[in-house]
Amino acid sequence: MKRIILALLIIFPLSFQPAYSYWIWTPKSGKWVNPKNLPKDNPKEQFVYAKSFYDNKKYDEAVREFRKLIKAYPKSAEAAEGQYYLGLTEEEQGKLYEAYQAYQMVIDKYPFSERIQEIIEREYKIAEKFMAGEKRKALGVTLPVENPAIEIFGKVVENSTYGPLAPQAQYKLGLVLKGLQRYYEAEEEFNKVVSRYPDSEWAAAAEFQIASSRASLSKGPAYDQGAAQEAKEKFEEFVKEHPDAVLSLDAEKNISSIREKEAEASFNIAQFYEKQRVFGSARIYYNDIINNYAESPWAAQAAARLRAMEITEHKDEKNK
Repeated sequence: MKRIILALLIIFPLSFQPAYSYWIWTPKSGKWVNPKNLPKDNPKEQFVYAKSFYDNKKYDEAVREFRKLIKAYPKSAEAAEGQYYLGLTEEEQGKLYEAYQAYQMVIDKYPFSERIQEIIEREYKIAEKFMAGEKRKALGVTLPVENPAIEIFGKVVENSTYGPLAPQAQYKLGLVLKGLQRYYEAEEEFNKVVSRYPDSEWAAAAEFQIASSRASLSKGPAYDQGAAQEAKEKFEEFVKEHPDAVLSLDAEKNISSIREKEAEASFNIAQFYEKQRVFGSARIYYNDIINNYAESPWAAQAAARLRAMEITEHKDEKNK
């Protein structure tokens, strides 16, 4: 019996002492808790503790401790700073979308933070990386759009509509949509650049992109003459208003390209009438090409078809 009691005395301290030492009763919560899960006694201590992990690149521990800070002391200035450091931690790990979400939480929950302008700049740079084709490294987060740059550039504008980064963020939002062939949406965003920031250096470029988006709409499987005409008019307006702009050279090239497409479309219509032997209508379209698109290679072809039609009409007259 003595041996059994002695064995129990030896076993029980070994078995229960470690468990007791890791769990304590908290009257405030009315629960047993592991001290490892408790925050420090005040937000400043907790922030310093969490930042020590960040400084030593122990990012998993840093995330855990910053979240503990935010949960325990949500209204403190340190909580706002901790939320900012959550963004930094995610960004350091290449988790760009998660970093953006963490930064945006500072703006949404802690608008008093002194980090707001810096955060807007960081969001803008993250959007630029996605625009350039940056791939996400983290899994498990559903992205709301084809390219996160759409959401993030939009938020940069929303966070500071007339801030220093707003005009270029608005412009680049349009570029991303244009790159995804969402031309109507792109044109809408470019129009916002012109209307909201008319004195910005981005306004002229936006005017060019409006014309370019309209031109892109005309390049579908079926040539859209209406869209092409609108695009040409917008390019011509751009060249007139910005004759010395670098983009004016591109605008003139686009005008030439559209005019050639117009000449080709007229030539195809003329050929249709010619094949139907409606020579009067065919002649109208061929002459229009010769008179209005003389610089186009279609003008020479139109002249050749007119001569061929004259021969055909002459033969028809003789055979009557």
